[in-house]
Amino acid sequence: MLTDITIGQFFPGSSLLHRLDPRTKIILLFFFILGIFVFDTPASYALLSAFTIVLIQVSKVPFRMMLKSLKPLWWILLFTFLIHLCSTPGESFLHVWLFDLTYAGFKQGFFVCLRLILLILLSSLLTFTTSPLALTDALETLMGPLKRFGLPAHELAMMMTIALRFVPTLIEETDKIMKAQQSRGSDFTTGNLLKRLKSLIPILVPLFISAFRRADELAMAMEARCYRGGIGRTQMKALKVQAIDYVAYGASVIFAAALLGLKLTGV
Repeated sequence: MLTDITIGQFFPGSSLLHRLDPRTKIILLFFFILGIFVFDTPASYALLSAFTIVLIQVSKVPFRMMLKSLKPLWWILLFTFLIHLCSTPGESFLHVWLFDLTYAGFKQGFFVCLRLILLILLSSLLTFTTSPLALTDALETLMGPLKRFGLPAHELAMMMTIALRFVPTLIEETDKIMKAQQSRGSDFTTGNLLKRLKSLIPILVPLFISAFRRADELAMAMEARCYRGGIGRTQMKALKVQAIDYVAYGASVIFAAALLGLKLTGV
């Protein structure tokens, strides 16, 4: 299960999505997420789903990697679907114990789960096609105007990117600790809830120690390289908006117009 978590992973490549400016990807991701909540007709969801599949194909990220990003959350999707299926009023098609399963609940649960799936896939595409360094520079640039209000844009962008970058590392470390403890006879799958919680202590203690050690090593490495925050810092590779970014903006505007047309016609 731990190895199926893909948050923070970067898949190197030379696809169109990889070549887009990271600021363009973040801005378009924000508007696509907004569109998922605003355009809620069946035809709109079908168009959004098709567009997401096209983006995955264009990115050349293996589809199995995209599915792995959904695997750890399948129980949340199932729980969300069941909650809507059993609690939404309407015409019932089946009675199970105390609950009436309705057509309206099935429809609403399906579309809510589809909305969550699209959110996860689009967010995963951002991290899969953007290196942590490029993501840091993009976030810092986008938050730059807030510096005049005292917001430490560089420090915030650095912290978010470091946290995102170390998610796969900590997951790998947790997996190694669990295997080491299991080889010594530890059991994490049997017993009641209290026993299972107690069995996590041999995992959490070395994991926290390892995390603090890595944080200390990172801080020492940054100090050894004379890191002093964002004051006076320049970029070795400055971000530049290219023609492909304007094409992406234009295609997004056309796509948004199509969604708006479907919304207005009620399809």
